[in-house]
Amino acid sequence: MDAMADRPELRAGDHDRDRIAEQLRDAAGDGRIDLDELTDRLDRVYAARTLNELDTVVADLVVPAAQVPVKPLELHTRGGRLRQVGQWTVPARISARAGRWGTVVIDFTQADCPHSEVRIDLEVTSWFGDIVVVVPRDWWVRDDGLRRRLLGAVFNRPPSPPSRAPVLVRLTGTVRTGDVWVKYR
Repeated sequence: MDAMADRPELRAGDHDRDRIAEQLRDAAGDGRIDLDELTDRLDRVYAARTLNELDTVVADLVVPAAQVPVKPLELHTRGGRLRQVGQWTVPARISARAGRWGTVVIDFTQADCPHSEVRIDLEVTSWFGDIVVVVPRDWWVRDDGLRRRLLGAVFNRPPSPPSRAPVLVRLTGTVRTGDVWVKYR
């Protein structure tokens, strides 16, 4: 059923106009519309009186939910300790960065993971930077996608390769001078 036909005469509020304007700015940032078209459409958005008028401004820009890119969880620190632990829902992608004296801990042991594969893009840029990945014993962590530079080290010693791991964690990125530690619990 067409969303516009469901609510043709409902009045639009400022929040509705701001939401549609943000969608237009995202579309311009993605290159789906140019700046002239963005300006024209924004004029229509702020002149709109009904939700139907707002819907028509972005009708050709709506992306199905299955195609919406999911942003990765970002765990970045230049220094200090950053921890993702306890009960949390694991996204398909995680970005982890550790600088001088920085430590990032990603603990999956109590996490809910709806994916069969998780990718962690990581970068360790300092002698004293560490990224620690803690996984349940039956998970499998592959580090063959990591580039080791200078004195970067990766410590990944699984207890035994599982015949069918419920989750595969792929590590990608660069370890320049720090360490990546994988611990199986």
